[in-house]
Amino acid sequence: MRPAPKAKVRKARLLVSKVEPFSVLKIAFLLSVAFGVITVVAAVGIWAVLDLSGTFDSFNQLMRDAIGAEDNFDLRDSISLGQVASYATIIAVVNVVVISVVSMLGAVLYNIGASLVGGAGVTLTDD
Repeated sequence: MRPAPKAKVRKARLLVSKVEPFSVLKIAFLLSVAFGVITVVAAVGIWAVLDLSGTFDSFNQLMRDAIGAEDNFDLRDSISLGQVASYATIIAVVNVVVISVVSMLGAVLYNIGASLVGGAGVTLTDD
């Protein structure tokens, strides 16, 4: 008995000649929101680790010893958890807007370029 012949792999060469800017905007928005949440959680987590490890207390003592800062100097008054969370949230919101707009602009520019040169070639194979 002979073995069955190997199936030939089908290939298709296609061109991505247009991307929908609104679809790119939606995906970029969702990904940037996820990145923003990660940014806020990471900032709060880093602050908590620094606080629990005694880094702020060590820095306060260093400032008192090095420059003769007042006894009531506390870095946590200047960099509180609330301030860190607020600044991280502001940065995350700005990033959402910037990333979304730049991604949509990139899609529009891709469409303009693709209309001039034909688009990006993609080879699809059938497994």
